[in-house]
Amino acid sequence: MSILKVARMGHPVLRRRARALDPDEIRKPAVQQLIDELMQTMAEYQGIGLAAPQVHESVRVFVAGYEDESAGDREHAPLKVMALINPEVEPVGNEQVEDWEGCLSIPEIRGRVRRARDVRVRGYDRDGLKIELKAHGYFARVLQHETDHLDGILFVDRMETFESLTFLDEYSRYWAKAES
Repeated sequence: MSILKVARMGHPVLRRRARALDPDEIRKPAVQQLIDELMQTMAEYQGIGLAAPQVHESVRVFVAGYEDESAGDREHAPLKVMALINPEVEPVGNEQVEDWEGCLSIPEIRGRVRRARDVRVRGYDRDGLKIELKAHGYFARVLQHETDHLDGILFVDRMETFESLTFLDEYSRYWAKAES
């Protein structure tokens, strides 16, 4: 396994709709290795999610971190990481929230994006089993963000205005303090 190079905004792979995997492909060694390397690369760059197109692989796979709700001390519990293949995301209800997003493919930049608060996701796990889950809040945002990558969409495309578009240093200096 290795840390993979992350494509940055401007690379054409980030703007293409990724190819769906046939369920028979999911358990193949190449796909399993890709999932492992996505997890390793995401951890190396301290991300919360990473989609295959971001590492120059135009297939409908991403990994995402989530809190283990069964952990006793959730504040200090490490994130668990899941793989989702061929995800289909649909909003649950009409409530939307605007919040900050960043992206490993757009390093050092943050911006506010409006997304559904609650979503339902259907797809396959890394074992090729069909899964369906509901997500709320921040995890729902991560799932929507990563699914966008599979459709060639970056978070800046979802911004309603660029007034909040900011470098990470300025976000920490001005925006984060105002929100706390």
